[in-house]
Formats: sequence, C-alpha cells, structure tokens
Amino acid sequence: MKKILFVLLVLPLLTFASDQVKYIFLFIGDGMGMAQRMAADRYKQLTIGEGLLMNTFPVQGITTTWCADHFITDSAASGTAIACGTKTNTGVLGLDADGNRLESVAEMAKIKGRKVGIISSVSLNNATPAAFYAHNPSRSNLYDISLDLLNSNFDFFGGGSFSDLDGKNSKNARGNFLDLARADGYTVTTTREQFDALDKLPAIAISPKLDGDAMPFNLDMEPGDLTLADITAKAIDLLDNDNGFFIMIEGGKIDWCGHANDIGGNIGETIGMDNAIQVAYDFALRNPDDTLIVVTADHETGGLALGYSGTHYESNIDRVSAQKAAYTTFGRAYANLKKDTAATFDDIKPLVTQYFSFKFEGDDGDPLLLKDYEVKKLEEGFKRSREAGTYSPVEVREELYNDYDPFVVELYHLTANRAGLAWTTYSHTAIPVVTSAYGEESDEFEGMTDNTDMANTIKTLL
Repeated sequence: MKKILFVLLVLPLLTFASDQVKYIFLFIGDGMGMAQRMAADRYKQLTIGEGLLMNTFPVQGITTTWCADHFITDSAASGTAIACGTKTNTGVLGLDADGNRLESVAEMAKIKGRKVGIISSVSLNNATPAAFYAHNPSRSNLYDISLDLLNSNFDFFGGGSFSDLDGKNSKNARGNFLDLARADGYTVTTTREQFDALDKLPAIAISPKLDGDAMPFNLDMEPGDLTLADITAKAIDLLDNDNGFFIMIEGGKIDWCGHANDIGGNIGETIGMDNAIQVAYDFALRNPDDTLIVVTADHETGGLALGYSGTHYESNIDRVSAQKAAYTTFGRAYANLKKDTAATFDDIKPLVTQYFSFKFEGDDGDPLLLKDYEVKKLEEGFKRSREAGTYSPVEVREELYNDYDPFVVELYHLTANRAGLAWTTYSHTAIPVVTSAYGEESDEFEGMTDNTDMANTIKTLL
C-alpha cells in the first residue's frame, strides 16, 4: 500500500518535470504579418534559392492580436499580452487594464533561477522589449522604463541604445542611464572590440553603430557591423548554464519599415531576424531535448498586400533588390538636396537612380526604366514635397502620406508596386499573425491562438 501511495505522489511531479523546457527562445517580429513573412520568403527563394527558416518549422499557427481597448493594438499592449498573458490598454506596459502589476515570463524565468536575456534591434526601452521588464502606465515614460530595467536584475540586454538617455523628459532623472547601469554592476559595451571581448554578466551590449537609438537597418549595414544574429550568439554564449535560460529577441525595425511603407527595408529586417533564428536553431540542434523556439509577431504594420492592380497576376518580388537603402538613409540624402530651394525634379533624378536603380532613359525592355505615368507620379510627389507645408495636419495624416515626405513615400510605393506588392495604411492592422515553433513542447503553439496564449503556455513550461 505504501508503494502504491508513493507512486501516486511522485507521478504528478514527474509529469510536471517532463513539461519543463531548459532553453526557451521567443522571437517577436514587430509588425511582421503573414504578408511580410511571405514577401521575404519569396524574395529569398528568388535571390538565393531558399526561403525563410521560420517558415519551415513543423508547427505553424495563427494568432490574434487585439488589445483591451482597441481591435487594432499597439506594441505596448500586444507586447504585454505576449510577455505577461493578460490583455491591457494601448500604451500600457506590464500592467493590466485596471493598473494592476503583471508578471512577465522573463520575470518568472528569473525567479525560477534561469538566466534571462532581452534583445532588440530598436532601443532597449522601446515598447516590446520593455513589456518583459517594465511596469508603467505609459510607454512614453522612457527614462522611468529604463530604471525598471535595472530593477529587473536580468542578465543580458543587447541591441539598440536607450531613448531619453539622460532623463530630460522625466521628473525622476538621476543622471545618464548608462552610468547608472555601470554603477549597478552592468558591463556596458559600445564598440565592436568591447562586444567581442565581453565574457561576463550582467551586461548591456549596445550596437557600435546606431541609427538614432536603434541598430542600423539591415539594408544599410556594412561588412563587420553588429547584427541581430551576432547579439543572439553572444547571448547564448553568456547565458548558457545548468539551469537554462529565457531569451526574447525582437526584430523591431520590421515595424518601422511597415509604417514608412518601405518594402526593401521590411524584407531586409525580416531576413535579419530570420538569421538570428538560424543561430537559435543551430543551438537547438545541439540541444534537441531541451530547447524550444517560438516565433511570433505583436501585430501587422502597413496592411501589406501580396498583389497590385497594376501588375494583375504578375509579381516580381526579386526586383526589390534594386533598392539600395532604407527610407531614413534616402530620406536624409533627399532632405539635404532639397535644402537647395532652386533644385528641380531633374536635379533629383540622379539621386533616384543611385538609391533605387530606376532609369529615366534607356531601352524600353529594361525593367528598371520608368514609364511615363510613373515619372509623372514622381513629379507630382516632388511637387507635393515642395508644398507640404500647405496641407493641413488632418490631410497629411488621414489622406496623403502620414508624417513622411510625399516624394519619399511615392518612391517606396513605386518600388513595392513594381514588385507586385502594395501598402494599404501607414499604421497597424488587426490582421492575425503567424506563430511558428520548433523543439520541445512546440505543439503547444499549434492552431488558432491569442497573443496571451504565448505567455501562459511558456509559463507552464517554466
């Protein structure tokens, strides 16, 4: 009788232990809807002969993204749902809709003795990474959110820098945040040499090259630049231990390119995150019985359509390779040229050819030769760009081109249309996203799920 009782008592413990996963990777493509994944997948197939790794994972599902107060979510509310397992209002981090504090999967992992890493290609106090460590009613309280990072005691942060680094917009400013982090025991790296030599925790690894407070766009990177894949590999090296780890990796600039309707940048950022997934996948192959990889998105951005009326059934997504820079890089070059108030449309043409490979003269059979109606659209965009100050804010935001320069937008729309793609908005949509999973307990993420299911499922596996 005693033996039977012992077995009955031990069985639940064995079942619980078998559900635990030692190493957990959670990838979040900010703004990466199904169309973004398929556009990048097709682009890779046409250019190098193979698609995205994330699309080959054995478990695929569909995930809804709505939040407590809107059908269309923002990154703070959706990030909180993914991180904590509870719906909240737009702009809120780590709190429920009533203001109650929530526990994220990262915080739970730390309590359970796991090492924890948070990685993002954008600023590390941006909404999605902050959802895993911050508890604040507004994602705009950037400096205060950074202070929450120190309170988290997480082991590794890597990617972009920090917005409002000196707390100029905060009543709680205590000095430069990186100085505070160093005083709190964090090793902070800002050069490639420091990053390569980094061998201890806790650490904050900031990209040596920054575009504002974020890492450079993949489309603008040069050989030797630090990538999301590099930072993921470093995190694995530093965090691997007998108790396991939890690492969240965000491809944050997929969203930025969606807002700007920049298809080349969007595809580049999606591929950049897929390269980081490859690093995690290689680790999983070395640790097949202990590793789970989950890939999801917080929402879709831009309303990307895999088809365009002007090309009918034709799509030539590989033509996106003619684009040579992300929207911010071209935008800066165009803004500098536009400072010359006497500059004409003809003066702009060489810049268009340099950054987009479009030609204004040449053989009619050249796919990069602009048609007369396309040139006319660019001329009209240039005219609107010159007259942008004559439009009302409502007209700009609701009807014309959001807050982006109309000539820049026209060029990026033309690039997408030439590839057989189109954008329908400059903002987020409520289109469900794809969730993919590989490894131990990956079948838990199959089927139709909600973003809150991400955290609640991972918490059971911790």
